[in-house]
Amino acid sequence: MSETTDSDLEWHRILDPDELDEGRVTTVTVGRRSFAVSRHDGEFGCLDNACPHQGGPLGEGSIENGWLRCPWHGYDYSPIDGKPPGGFADAVECFPTDVRDDGVWVGLPRPKPDPRTMSDVLVETLVAWGLSHVFGMVGHSNLGLADALRKASERDELTFIGIRHEGAAAFAASAFGKLTGRPAACFGIAGPGSTNLLTGLYDAKEDRAPVLALCGQVPSKVRGRGAFQDTNLEGAFADVSAYSQTLHADSDVAELASLAMKTALVERNVANLIIPDELQHRAVSDDTPAGSPRGRMGGHAHKPIESQLDAADELIGQSERPLIVAGNGARPHRARVVALAEALGAPVATTFKAKGLIADDHELACGVLGRSGTPVASWMMNESDLIIVLGASFANHTGIAPYKPLIQIDRDPMALGRFHAVDVPVLGDIGVTAQILAGHAIEMNRPPSDPRADLAERWAIWTEEKARRRADDRGNGLNTATVMDTLSRRIADDAVICVDVGNNTYSFGRYFEASGNQDLLMSGYLGSIGFALPAAMGAWAAVGGSRQVVSISGDGGFGQYAMEFTTAVKYGMNITHVLLNNGELGKISKEQRAGEWEVWQTGLHNPDFSQFAELCGGRGFRVTAAADLDEVVGEALAHEGPALVEVMTDALLV
Repeated sequence: MSETTDSDLEWHRILDPDELDEGRVTTVTVGRRSFAVSRHDGEFGCLDNACPHQGGPLGEGSIENGWLRCPWHGYDYSPIDGKPPGGFADAVECFPTDVRDDGVWVGLPRPKPDPRTMSDVLVETLVAWGLSHVFGMVGHSNLGLADALRKASERDELTFIGIRHEGAAAFAASAFGKLTGRPAACFGIAGPGSTNLLTGLYDAKEDRAPVLALCGQVPSKVRGRGAFQDTNLEGAFADVSAYSQTLHADSDVAELASLAMKTALVERNVANLIIPDELQHRAVSDDTPAGSPRGRMGGHAHKPIESQLDAADELIGQSERPLIVAGNGARPHRARVVALAEALGAPVATTFKAKGLIADDHELACGVLGRSGTPVASWMMNESDLIIVLGASFANHTGIAPYKPLIQIDRDPMALGRFHAVDVPVLGDIGVTAQILAGHAIEMNRPPSDPRADLAERWAIWTEEKARRRADDRGNGLNTATVMDTLSRRIADDAVICVDVGNNTYSFGRYFEASGNQDLLMSGYLGSIGFALPAAMGAWAAVGGSRQVVSISGDGGFGQYAMEFTTAVKYGMNITHVLLNNGELGKISKEQRAGEWEVWQTGLHNPDFSQFAELCGGRGFRVTAAADLDEVVGEALAHEGPALVEVMTDALLV
């Protein structure tokens, strides 16, 4: 409680009458400020808690020979009035105390409004550019920026999600960017907090997801002198970032923040801002303007030049069995891609990252092409006489045949013919281009191909094979064909599904039957194990109130960021995590066998993950029999909040 005695001071009760023993010092917090309160020779003293030299917490010091000694470097002060011994300077600010019947009171200056800071301008600019979510960890070298984020959060301008490991923050931000096309931010301290972000940021860079990294840094005056956590963050982020800047005292904060957000959005890449500790709370004038995107952005739905469209039309006109391969870049334009396929009578295969772009039960769908795909897609590619590639990168795991006539359509000029020449490279927006080509096919009265009979026959063969694999049982756990069959039926038609890296991923690509309205998030080109659960957190932040969010991993992947399950519990994230537990790094064991190596150091020592989920405060389920799987998955998906389904699987039945 407080009491005002004059116009300058506010009095606060800080201790019970006998709470502090003679010769002791303690820390007391009033509002947002902490104090070192001492009792010496029957008197009470109240000093600012920070030693004026290095900021040492005087409340953690000790009283020796009548002097309060700083615990960090041994400098002495009077515990009552804060003055140092004779001949020394640098007294500590002292505040009047009053011992009353009900306790010890201290008189403090009335609080003043917080000054506007560089961090405030930075955060206001980021919010104006559409930043809505920040994932990160608050620490000693990002406190000023954290306070600006707090104020924006209290104004309901953004949401801050505190994680357990900065790597999870970067993966969550990457997944948010992949799903929405808008950047989220990840946030860490100097040194290890920021370097922990790098793996998730490389995932964003490789998969072209917009992400902003906000990094605290040690004070500028000790930078480069070997100070605690003094790390060359400019060097560390140089390769992963398309834009990286360190703020300085005279920096135009609004402009640098605007350029960071513009780079992330336009280049679909990582932008990085490094903010030294002392600048985060540096005051600026109240009329310092924040930045905004007004007048800074244009459209990107570009139409290809006519000569490229003419060349594409010519190849299409000569083709009798065209095949469309749709990559993740085509996912935002799925309706126009499917319309093009229907106009041409062309089967549609997708890359793994684009799985779900077209429903597997569509009469022109042939599933995923490549190592994680279906024999339907590979058969249709082999039988085709033209391949039209939209928004795919020709990754070696996809295996698009380079010896077939190729039309490649992409908005990124560097993606065209990246690995080898193509017959017709078309630079343009994928949706716009697909719509134009479909219209041309209709105008030219090109009779569409009719691959439906071939597709139906190939799907029947593959469906029968999957049924045989679901019947496999070696007595060592469930087969993954059965798991994915259950998930195909149980997961919502418009769910966001986050998959990890490992055998579970390959099984998902082969066996899971996508609806055509689902979104798949994965660590595509980086292929980082541990992606799934943090990605689900990012997906939940983006759409959790409106769509089901499911993540799938093996036991190896879940173990990477298992404690983030407590983050999901803390924020009430409605995420269902399906964990395929085979007790080993099954994909690596498989590669060791294929390479005729000894299977070595791939076994894992696991807890009961279903009990772990319960201990974290969520729901946990364990499945050891195929007959129980459907009911358990349904119950987990129906649970409002984080749930984990641990399925005991056979490492050899994938």
